[in-house]
Amino acid sequence: MWVYQILDVVGTLLETLGIYVLVKAYCPNIKNKLVNLIPPAVFFVTTYIWTWFIEDVTFRLPVVLILTFLAYKIVTKQAAVNIIAGIMTQQVYLVAANALAETISSRTLSEMTVMVEGRQFLRPQVYILYFLLQIAFMLFFHYFMKKHSGGIDKKSLLAISISFFIIEVLAQTITIAFHEGRADWFNLNIELAAIVVAMLFVILLVYIKNYLYLREQEQRDKMQIAQLQQQYAYYQDKQRDEERIRSIYHDMKNHLLVLEGSQGTDETRKMAQELRSQIADYENYIHTGNSFLDIIIRDKAEKAREKHIDFSALIDFNGVDFIEPLDISTLFGNGIDNAIEASEKLPEEQRVILVKAGKVQDFVSILIENNCVQADRSSDSRTTKADKFLHGFGISNMKKAAEKYSGTCTTTQENGKFTLKILLPVSNK
Repeated sequence: MWVYQILDVVGTLLETLGIYVLVKAYCPNIKNKLVNLIPPAVFFVTTYIWTWFIEDVTFRLPVVLILTFLAYKIVTKQAAVNIIAGIMTQQVYLVAANALAETISSRTLSEMTVMVEGRQFLRPQVYILYFLLQIAFMLFFHYFMKKHSGGIDKKSLLAISISFFIIEVLAQTITIAFHEGRADWFNLNIELAAIVVAMLFVILLVYIKNYLYLREQEQRDKMQIAQLQQQYAYYQDKQRDEERIRSIYHDMKNHLLVLEGSQGTDETRKMAQELRSQIADYENYIHTGNSFLDIIIRDKAEKAREKHIDFSALIDFNGVDFIEPLDISTLFGNGIDNAIEASEKLPEEQRVILVKAGKVQDFVSILIENNCVQADRSSDSRTTKADKFLHGFGISNMKKAAEKYSGTCTTTQENGKFTLKILLPVSNK
């Protein structure tokens, strides 16, 4: 009897591990905290007690699953739909593993069961095969869910619930017959039906996850386009304002020169001189050779100064006319915004941003360099935003813009410095 007690403990531990792995796969926000082990512990203890101390197994499965669900809901505060999906997936692969193990054993063993102390048990070989299949299914779902991360919506849960309930009815039919010691407990048709339904569950799950992924991508693309259009419209407005300011500037400069040299009072001349020195700052702005880029650099330089960031730009875009304004906005606007955001996390004396751009042989080279926090190891994003959905839009948009011109966009981070490099071949104009 002790052999079967050990096998049952091992099996229950594997089932408990499956619950933990699958629910965590559907609820990626569950942290690795000790308190989050309470729901799997509830599953293990309830299953073990019911198996060895309660003879009637009719309501064992629903009671165990309901208690496990309630424990997860109370302890983790995760969405009920994701917890239920994780538990259902674990139960489906358990039934599939059990049906496969029993079907294979029926073809390879002369007897699948043995009587020990008046109780009917499966032979150890069947248990071991069942354990191996459990591990295989658990690893499959773990890696599948890791690749297609995220939860599941209510409509999709309803769809996969149909196959779940069918397979649970089939499993209960066999389980109750086995525990009641019926000679005809093994029914090949029911076992095969369970395997087929399990396969349908997997196919449906793959379809749903792919659908949800595509829908999320579509939403991301719409948000990216809206974000880029808003950014482009902003710089277009700034460009129109700049043209008006440039016109006013030249007239005002001439008027002030007249006032300085006129027969007015010393106070008038002094006021005119001060005003002219103030508007002279306009001439100190960086001129890149591209009027649209001038607006972007001027806007970002002003933001950097407001945040006490040492901002310098060496840009010569004279003759670079094949890059569309929207893409210029994407490449420079997002790159500098990310650099400013990273610089804000540093002490003021370390806040430095360098922008260099221009033609280098047959390429247009864009380099944006800034100091960054050493602890941030991400090589694919400058941000640490809590909103994971929006995280990394800037970098992905820049890469798409570079690829549009058959170029590359790469990032490196080392020694507390983050560097963004963009290379666009001039031949693609």
